[in-house]
Amino acid sequence: MLPTPRKFTVMAGAAEGPTRLNAFDNALLAAGIGNLNLLRVSSILPPNAEHIEKFEAVPGSLMPTAYGTITSEEPGTLIAAAVAVGIGRPDEYGVIMEFSGHCTQEEAARTVEQMARDAFRSRGRDIERVMVRAVEHRVQSIGCAFAAVALWY
Repeated sequence: MLPTPRKFTVMAGAAEGPTRLNAFDNALLAAGIGNLNLLRVSSILPPNAEHIEKFEAVPGSLMPTAYGTITSEEPGTLIAAAVAVGIGRPDEYGVIMEFSGHCTQEEAARTVEQMARDAFRSRGRDIERVMVRAVEHRVQSIGCAFAAVALWY
């Protein structure tokens, strides 16, 4: 078993690229996480995790990450991605929710915030605050929107 992360960073970015994969990679770079190896994880924030605005990691590091992403090859299409971190009592775990779709940044943010509130309600717990990060992108050729919560040590 891997060690439990003690810190988290919330980020989002959007970009174009010559291929779908390049658009995704460029969105990761725009979000500040492009030179790491993402390990996609499900959506639980460890108890007592500390929010850090930006992080530094050695390129190539393995980074547990919960994320939502959308890529489109339809010029003119509006795409968005968002993440929400639902936080209750500091000594209890939190919940991370991800969303992506054909909508505005504001719609994505509202949707993912409600998802976090619903996740707490499903667990019979009180939510104290919700952190949201969202991004939208109007596709020019091949575009990607990406939002994530990186969990690190």
